[in-house]
Formats: sequence, C-alpha cells, structure tokens
Amino acid sequence: MGADLVPDDLWERVAPLLPPAPEQRHRYPGRLRVPDRAALAGVMYVLRTGVAWRDVPAEMVGCSGVTAWRRLRDWAEAGVWPRLHAALLTELRHADLLDLDHCAVDGSHVRALKGGDHVGPSPVDRARPGSKHHLIVDRRGTPLAVRLTGGNRHDVTQLLPLLDAVPPIRGLRGRPRRKPRHLYADRGYDFDKYRRMLWKRGIKPMIARRGVAHGSGLGKVRWVVERAFVWLHQFKRLRIRYERRADLHQSLLELACSLICLRRLRTVR
Repeated sequence: MGADLVPDDLWERVAPLLPPAPEQRHRYPGRLRVPDRAALAGVMYVLRTGVAWRDVPAEMVGCSGVTAWRRLRDWAEAGVWPRLHAALLTELRHADLLDLDHCAVDGSHVRALKGGDHVGPSPVDRARPGSKHHLIVDRRGTPLAVRLTGGNRHDVTQLLPLLDAVPPIRGLRGRPRRKPRHLYADRGYDFDKYRRMLWKRGIKPMIARRGVAHGSGLGKVRWVVERAFVWLHQFKRLRIRYERRADLHQSLLELACSLICLRRLRTVR
C-alpha cells in the first residue's frame, strides 16, 4: 500500500530534496528510523483520505500518523515542497506544457475547525472560523503558486503576493519566467490601484468590471482557475482545514499542487 501511495516517479523527484537523516547513535541506537518513503506514504494517505493523523493505519501504510506528521513538519521547515513544485513547473515548461502568457487568479473559502494561524471570520459562512486558499494558474489550469490566509482577507490583497510566490520557472533557453503577460480575474479584483500595479510590472490586467452586465467573455479563460480548485479539493484533507499550524496546511497545499503538476506530466508519456 505504501508503494502505491508514493509511485516511483514521485519518489524520484522528492528523494533528492529531503534533508539528510540524523546520524544513528551506536551505543544506544534506539528504534530504527522509519524510511522517508514510508513517512511520505503516511502524509499522502492523510492528504488523499482526510483522516486524522492518529487514524493512519500503520500496518497498511508502513508508518504511524505521528511519525508522518513529524516528518511533514521537518520537511516543511526544510523548504522541500516549494522546491518540488518549482522543479515540476520547470519540467512542464521544458515539455511545452505551460502557457505563462495567460494566467488567472481566484480565492476559495474553507472552514477551519481547530483555529490556529491564518484563521478569520468567514464572510460567506456566517462568520465561522475559516481560511482562504489563493491560487494562480496558467492557461491550462496548472497551479503556479498557492497561498493560505484568514477567511476574512480580501482576495485582492493577495494578488501581488501570489505573483511574487511564483518561482523562477526554467526549462527553456533564456531567462526564467516568473510573470504572465495577461492576468485574468473576477470582479473581486476590480480596483484601479491594483490595475496600475500590474501595468507597472508589465502585466496586462484582464479584470471584470463591477456593475457591468455579465458577458465580458473573460470567463472563457478564467474558468480554469475554478477547475483547478476542484482538482485541489479532491484531496480531502484540503476541503476543511484541520491543521492548527498554518505552515503544515500550506505544505499540504504545495504537495497537492505538485501532484497536479505530476499528473499533467504523465499525460505526455
């Protein structure tokens, strides 16, 4: 079961990014360290099924939920997941599977049952504690960057941080790409201040106007970010935020984005 949760093509990309294991003591070695691949299988099990960490079936996965949580914490602190995502985006660009000329942004609310950092009263869920996932995708819906904020944060406040979170994407000759030429967004981003900021960055804002009848045609491109949220929330652990630590939920978001990118790469084989 553990090998099924961590296929070879995923492990080949993750393994070089993991920090080295601490040296084993010789006199009193204690328990043998759980292999990293088994720990990653535990993380993947929680991400896909949404079960609590304590309910991870150790016999099936090869790792207890507590060990998987600790390893996720250590890997988050080591910056593994942003590097994995950037490496996969580079592979996609090299395979001509990224369209960075046209990108779209949006936000999505999720409930936060246990509180913690980046939690606020949700304006769409009776002010219950919640968080927001903010996502920027390319023309095909491939996730380029994802951010976590409190549920009361306005989408437009994360527009520039999302752009800054896009890593330098290599894969072709010349300078790495970090920004789109056109950026599509819904009426929630309709602020002239942010339009001017995008123009200064060399990005053409394609943002729907408030108070204007529907039918602008921007939805023909913008719908891909809504589909990307569907892909993201197919990972059941992301539908509701259970992690009190924001960095751990952010890590699961980045891992899910990497899995979506890897799924896209598999289509060309």
